[in-house]
Amino acid sequence: MDQTTMNILVTLDENYIPCLNVMLVSLLRSNLDAHFNVYLLHSSVREQALTKTRHILGDRGTLTAIQVSDAELENAPTTSRYPVEIYYRIFAARYLPQQLDRVLYLDPDLIVNKSLRELYVMPMRDYYFAAASHTGPVLRKLNEVRLDMEEETPYINSGVMLMNLALLRKEQRLEDVFEFIEKKKSVLFLPDQDIISSLYGSRIFPLDTFRYNMTEILYQRYAAFEKRINLDWVRKNSVIIHYCGRNKPWKESYIGKLGVFYQETKDYMERNL
Repeated sequence: MDQTTMNILVTLDENYIPCLNVMLVSLLRSNLDAHFNVYLLHSSVREQALTKTRHILGDRGTLTAIQVSDAELENAPTTSRYPVEIYYRIFAARYLPQQLDRVLYLDPDLIVNKSLRELYVMPMRDYYFAAASHTGPVLRKLNEVRLDMEEETPYINSGVMLMNLALLRKEQRLEDVFEFIEKKKSVLFLPDQDIISSLYGSRIFPLDTFRYNMTEILYQRYAAFEKRINLDWVRKNSVIIHYCGRNKPWKESYIGKLGVFYQETKDYMERNL
């Protein structure tokens, strides 16, 4: 089988490296025919903290840690709720190597359950991003009002995003983002998602949420009413399982069913790596 090379982006601090390691193990196990170029955008991750991460990737991938130092971000609006690191994901095209034409951003708090090839090679055309939405009609309408979004614009979850770096380099403007934050900072709840959905909504290709951003809330909502949505269905159909929100399977307070995928991967990592 031909080997696919995929560019993967993560942004985090050292506290999330253990989660990143589990995520990468799931990535490798679910994509046996692929090689990964993993890029880490950060402000303060020490090299020694990445020793195990590099070991996990082994000869299946490379890890390039990029410490962001951007003078133009010195005047960017920030608060305790949205620190400067939120801009790394939004402006990834500025910081990643110029030869990259696309990258798949993945939050560290997820498990890759199946091959990413179909997602990664999808035509991007004039879209900046491809991402899934977790909001229904009512919440979407509320977001339209809160953020002055165009009608029927998707409000996306930014934990899984395929990014068209080539097009973003040509057309993205820092000023648009800074101006939007200054104008809307009093109503921003999830700043990076608010910004990306509001400014680029018409340039976001909508992904199938059940396949590419399955969550505990989504599972609980549908499993109660649709017999087809059960753990076997998730195992066979969901490419990415995302533990977004505060309900994390590595916490004692975790309540849910999808944590089994995280625990299986963690157990494998502890036995073999």
